[in-house]
Amino acid sequence: MDFTPTEDRRMIGDSLRRYLAEQYPIEHRNKVAYEGVFHDPAKWAELAELGILGALVTEDDGGFGGAGFDITTVFEEMGRAICAEPMLGNLMALRLYAALGESERVEAIIAGAERAAFGFDESDAYGDLDEITTTADGDTLTGRKTVVYGGNSADFLLIAAKSASGALGLYEVAASDAEVLPYAMIDGAGAAEIILDKAKARCLAEDARAAIEAALDAGRVALCAEAVGAMDVLKVMTKDYLMQRQQFGRPIALFQALQHRLVDFSIEIEQARSITIHAAARLDSEDAKARALAVAQAKNLIGRASKLVAEEAVQMHGGIGMTWEYAGSHYAKRLIMIDHQLGDTEDQLRTAMALSDISEPA
Repeated sequence: MDFTPTEDRRMIGDSLRRYLAEQYPIEHRNKVAYEGVFHDPAKWAELAELGILGALVTEDDGGFGGAGFDITTVFEEMGRAICAEPMLGNLMALRLYAALGESERVEAIIAGAERAAFGFDESDAYGDLDEITTTADGDTLTGRKTVVYGGNSADFLLIAAKSASGALGLYEVAASDAEVLPYAMIDGAGAAEIILDKAKARCLAEDARAAIEAALDAGRVALCAEAVGAMDVLKVMTKDYLMQRQQFGRPIALFQALQHRLVDFSIEIEQARSITIHAAARLDSEDAKARALAVAQAKNLIGRASKLVAEEAVQMHGGIGMTWEYAGSHYAKRLIMIDHQLGDTEDQLRTAMALSDISEPA
């Protein structure tokens, strides 16, 4: 298989990298990620004008990409800037709307005219779709969704809920018809708690489990790519710091112990990049089990690599690595947070073992 990026993907990646470098520096990112609506609506509109959202769905669905490698192209650049815009929530919502033939909503999101988010997690059903307790009764929904990425700024909420038949359905709720409690996550950017008390809803599918699992896997691949981008930048920051910091009249980068740690650090990043490529290639597979296994393996390794890279970077920087003013601390925080989104390292290990028919030790 040829993993060389196509000309179109190179253009998207280069354009997005230039835009974010010029328009979304770390000072701006930190300002918008923790205040007000927890992102910059003007920058979101500009990203839509650049056509970035169109890369997340296929041409048949109104976009111009939609493959796993299109998603990784976009999210790796988002990770380089640790961009706080609600791309993850809109990615999953776009994939669901597209899978269910909601072309008008897809077009509106791609154009930046509307924003959407996907609510699936519940405080007592973290990462387990079978334990969801939100229920549909006719054209209303009752329940509570937690940590809905992008829910703080969404116009429409896609909600996973149990239908009357007990199947896992998908419903659309206008944000104005739900109680939305927005907040910034610990690493910045927005999420929300969504409270539904007989909220008016539109049923998109009474049994949408396959589409929901596919959208969640697309989100996990996106997070893997975002981590690779963030780790790349943090590696460069760490190397530059080691070259500048002097002890005993020479740069500390010349100390062999630190060189070994930086090499280990770099090897982890390359392993993370390789398994993300593997998962992106499998994302388009018609074999749902093969796709889910590849994604779980990738997210598990990414979680472990992200933690190692973040911790090593902070330690090699010393005290400055933990300061608010130093950009590296925000990259480290984002990398730790990525592990906990859409299932952490242990969750993904259990998933991979179950899909590989490996029993957990007694």
